[in-house]
Amino acid sequence: MSQQGLREAAAAGAALPPYPLAIRAPSFRCAQIADALGLESTLEPALRDFDYGTWRGCTVDEVATTDPHGFTAWLTDPDAAPHGGESVRHLCHRIANWLSSVPPDTGRALAIAEPAVVRALLVHALSAPARAFWHLDVPPLSAFSFTSRGGRWNVRYIARWPLEQRARPRHSLKEPAVVCAAPVP
Repeated sequence: MSQQGLREAAAAGAALPPYPLAIRAPSFRCAQIADALGLESTLEPALRDFDYGTWRGCTVDEVATTDPHGFTAWLTDPDAAPHGGESVRHLCHRIANWLSSVPPDTGRALAIAEPAVVRALLVHALSAPARAFWHLDVPPLSAFSFTSRGGRWNVRYIARWPLEQRARPRHSLKEPAVVCAAPVP
């Protein structure tokens, strides 16, 4: 994580409303964000990033150059896993199962997760097909509110911290929500 990203996260932490529960994905980047936000967070293994299989540690350019057909298939077919890891559809199912397991009386919670996990949350909450996954933009340090309403989810883009923090209204402290912040690469 860049020093600039950590400074932005620290500034965002100062503006965060209180959350009774903060959870994070197991990645080092998510741990850094939680620390920079000044949060004591609980590790949630279900929020782990994509399993990129043999592509783990490679850049997008490296994958596109060395496996152009596999890369194209992965971006266009939600069931493709040419890297031997997880398909988009599998990630979306895993994250939907996690979100469905969140107890309805959880109240406000903050979840810090990788952008792919936030995309999967959006796919599930919006009842979008898995092929919509790559069409959802999740900017670094962005925040989305996921609010359960009678068995369905409402989604709201809150802000990209800290730049838009003052421009957007905060959630009511009474409104149960899961807010996800995507880490800065």
